[in-house]
Amino acid sequence: QVYFVESGGGLVQPGGSLRVSCATSRTIFTFRALGWYRQAPRKQRELVAAITPANITNYADSVKGRFTISRDNAKNLLYLQMNSLKPEDTAVYYCNSNPAAQSYWGQGTQVTISS
Repeated sequence: QVYFVESGGGLVQPGGSLRVSCATSRTIFTFRALGWYRQAPRKQRELVAAITPANITNYADSVKGRFTISRDNAKNLLYLQMNSLKPEDTAVYYCNSNPAAQSYWGQGTQVTISS
């Protein structure tokens, strides 16, 4: 069973913007805190942004002020708006519950920042 499906990644120049999306089931979306994670080559996966069912958000210091996590309750969609992108933001981006559930990991979506 697929729990999370990410989309919207791509190649962006430094300083550019990108929005990635994540679809999940209504049950997970409604009752779970959710997060965006990323894994860069040769690095551990890290939580970059989180949102509770009450829309309380939290961000890693490395993305604070540049990334915005949001949710569309009508569509069961989770978004990550990424602005002022840097080469170090290059990674595969995943969504999951927060804390993450091992069985929920999807394929992720590749985000590459390069000129």
